[in-house]
Amino acid sequence: MKIVKKTSKEESPGGESEDLIWGINAVGEALQSGGCISELFVQRGKASPRLQQLIDQARAGDITIRFVETDKMPVSRHTRHQGVVARQSEARPVSLENLLTGLRENKIPLPPRLLVLDSIQDPRNLGSILRSALAAGFVNVIMTRERSVPITGTVARTSAGALAHLRLCRVVNLAETLRILKEHGFWIYGAVAESEVASAYSVDFSGPICLVIGSEGKGIRPLVRKQCDVLVTIPMCTPFNSLNASVAAAILMFEISRRIR
Repeated sequence: MKIVKKTSKEESPGGESEDLIWGINAVGEALQSGGCISELFVQRGKASPRLQQLIDQARAGDITIRFVETDKMPVSRHTRHQGVVARQSEARPVSLENLLTGLRENKIPLPPRLLVLDSIQDPRNLGSILRSALAAGFVNVIMTRERSVPITGTVARTSAGALAHLRLCRVVNLAETLRILKEHGFWIYGAVAESEVASAYSVDFSGPICLVIGSEGKGIRPLVRKQCDVLVTIPMCTPFNSLNASVAAAILMFEISRRIR
């Protein structure tokens, strides 16, 4: 199996280090063996029965599939990738159904805690958030599939091994996912940087909890925000909001953890 760690900004947009495999046989072996594949790149216009089989396997495994033009494939233009490239991850995604089933079967007496990440774009922020999530007991994490940074090598390294101990679920429609979670008894708490909403230090965090963290620039998207039962904020000593997404997420998760122990 071919693996390449990219460090060139020209070959890998953003200069991130990514673990990639390519070619029909190599990618097929990884999918067949249950290897941790987080994303599949398929060359647009390329078609064959074997390639379609890989696409079907990826869909069955709830793996993100991206159909891209030839010059957008995430490997060197001289690489003989046969129309398919896969990104390896240290975390194997689970479906929403399996995640909820696991929560129901969990014998831990504490109420379940879910972390939901709405369109986190920076791989280091994501890695830091996942590291804090594990430490604070938020071992079940839901992410947007299309608007979030994929689980790259940078994310894995920044998480300092946390990925191997988390259950990650990637969904297409986050607003609909939150609606389903509410049907399962979860209270949805949305983190915002607005002084007029409730302080995180005064909110009653009881029962099954779902904490939503928005993207670094725009925060929680409007449709996602509408599904939140309570909006919470971290009170600031000055009008200047100096917390980035990873720091805010860590503060809120540990505050919730402190309250429900």
